[in-house]
Amino acid sequence: MTTLVVGASGATGRLVVEKLLADGEAVRIIVRSTEYLPNKLKTHPKLSITQASLLDLTDKELQSQVLGCRAIVCCLGHNMTLKGIYGQPRKLVTDAVARLCTAIERCDKSNHDHTTKFILMSSSGVQNPQTNEKVPLSQKIAVKLIRCLVPPHKDNETAAEYLQSNYPDHQDTIEWVAVRPDSLTNEIKASAYDVSPTPVRNVIFDAGASSRINVAYFIASLVNQADLWNHWKMRMPVIYNR
Repeated sequence: MTTLVVGASGATGRLVVEKLLADGEAVRIIVRSTEYLPNKLKTHPKLSITQASLLDLTDKELQSQVLGCRAIVCCLGHNMTLKGIYGQPRKLVTDAVARLCTAIERCDKSNHDHTTKFILMSSSGVQNPQTNEKVPLSQKIAVKLIRCLVPPHKDNETAAEYLQSNYPDHQDTIEWVAVRPDSLTNEIKASAYDVSPTPVRNVIFDAGASSRINVAYFIASLVNQADLWNHWKMRMPVIYNR
């Protein structure tokens, strides 16, 4: 079994790759640079590395990446620098999600005869419009300001909206889950965590915590555990450290 991970050089993406490899999964990654990948990953026999910017790949090159993959994991995000936040590409995540989904759909059906799992790492600040999520007024106002002032937040919203609008229910080609961690923290070991269909805290003024390693373990479990996938597919679970 093979999974493609994009955003694999990021802090959470690396942990997803490590966990999938530890579980025996063959993994492909697309990274602009291998500088931030530990040597144990670079030399792993079940890891295939393509060094490129995903949005610069041709349609055929991207189709070759997704061909034969049972799952695609998108951990892409904007660098938290002035250039990363306000520079181009403004729609990095949305455009990547759209191109990956198009590549999956265009793959030769004779070689791609299964439903592909698409897992998007989003954030708890991205509201799920398909559910009756109760959002405090203070949070609504704060998120509206963030949407205007911090372009990556809007990008995360539109990436999730793309999956919802194009794949609203069970599909023969693509099923998806948008994982929404709360404030990300760095921990050495995985710990107990809870998963909720909607946020249970004010994501701005009473945020919880989600360790990157717990997020990575949950994503890997979605790839490998059919029952878990069937429970959360076409939904936007929120993950919290217990």
